[in-house]
Amino acid sequence: MFKYFPHTKQDIELMLKELNISSIDELFAAVPKEVLLDHEYDLPSEMSEMEVRNYLKTLSDKNQELLIFSGLGLYDHYTPSVIDAITSRQEFLTSYTPYQPEVSQGTLQYIFEYQSMIQSLTGLDVSNASMYDGTTAAAEACFMACSISRRNKILISSTMHPSAIQVIKTYLRFKGHEFEMVPAKDGVLDQDALSGMLDKEVAGLIVQNPNFFGLIESYDGLADLLHENKSIFIQHGDISALGVLKTPGENGADIACGDCQSLGMPLSFGGPTIGYLATIKKHVRKMPGRICGYTTDTFGNRAFVLTLQAREQHIRRAKANSNICSNQSLLVLYSTVYLSIMGKQGIKEVNSLSYQNAHYLYDQLLKTKKFFDPFQQPFLKEFTLETTLSHDLIKEALLANGIFGGFSLSGFSDDYENLINFAVTEKRTKAEIDKLLSVLEGLS
Repeated sequence: MFKYFPHTKQDIELMLKELNISSIDELFAAVPKEVLLDHEYDLPSEMSEMEVRNYLKTLSDKNQELLIFSGLGLYDHYTPSVIDAITSRQEFLTSYTPYQPEVSQGTLQYIFEYQSMIQSLTGLDVSNASMYDGTTAAAEACFMACSISRRNKILISSTMHPSAIQVIKTYLRFKGHEFEMVPAKDGVLDQDALSGMLDKEVAGLIVQNPNFFGLIESYDGLADLLHENKSIFIQHGDISALGVLKTPGENGADIACGDCQSLGMPLSFGGPTIGYLATIKKHVRKMPGRICGYTTDTFGNRAFVLTLQAREQHIRRAKANSNICSNQSLLVLYSTVYLSIMGKQGIKEVNSLSYQNAHYLYDQLLKTKKFFDPFQQPFLKEFTLETTLSHDLIKEALLANGIFGGFSLSGFSDDYENLINFAVTEKRTKAEIDKLLSVLEGLS
């Protein structure tokens, strides 16, 4: 048998028998022998797919990729090679959008499976067929809250990503809705301050977990507080983290939204990504976009169809919560394949490895006495520190050593002038983390 060969001897024998040939070599009989490789690949034994890729990258001095130690909403998680193979299959490529179920069964099936997976991760009853990205999904969730409660003001946690806050504010402002920022305390939502801000005008509150600083927030009692005020609770956040953290459903949230980029999607210089949006059953008709379900055809076979489209093309325009009309279909397939490959245990392992790597870097940075934790709060794979070092010096030194990380938060707000962000995923090895540390330890 060959190294890195995916089939067993029994698999191969079964295929050869089905094809009525005696060896795999017969499949290549028409290929000239001079173009065939006549020796084994120069690969070391017993490496994982990710290790093999990293090994091959070291064989060339061209197109070297930077080591990513940055997060802030986009994370360098591993992309299994099988995803590209499956997403390129013709079964999932249809000639029109899912309005024609008879020619869109492949598309409708993976949308249905995507929705089911998002429901499982969020702990809520129903998901739509996706949104453009996490920030616009957050804005759409705020529109839902205003429509459900018939109120006009949204409270926004100050610990959300500033880019998401700006998108939400822009959407709300041009639709005539009001907004107010809820202050933070020790890097997390100040629930005491929130209590004093709730009134009959508040449609809902939107929070982020893990938040902009990478911190894990506790929302114990928050849902009860909001629901007593007849306000909607919206939880925004990284979908991968929900594999190990309390789900929005467990926190009592009415709506969950965020980005699915962490489901193995390449960084691709910042996009495209995909937004998710889920809610409880009684609010389903306030949800924008498409929802896919299944029925049976005339032969009694299961068939997938669009079951709900509360959009401006299907109802009176004035009654539509949103004018959104397209989901990120290819990336829906991408995230669905990733989740089906990883499974529940795989998602937990990704987060566990990321947690271990991030906390190792965090502990070692504190030991240098050049970095300090201003928050002292739990985190998963991303954290924010204060430093006595120049942010520009850190950036230049790391880039000179092939590392992208140590992202300064000073550009987001004057309040963040001394803060710097690091994120570590399962892709980073101890040797790579130690390389970053050795660079920073040499700075003064």
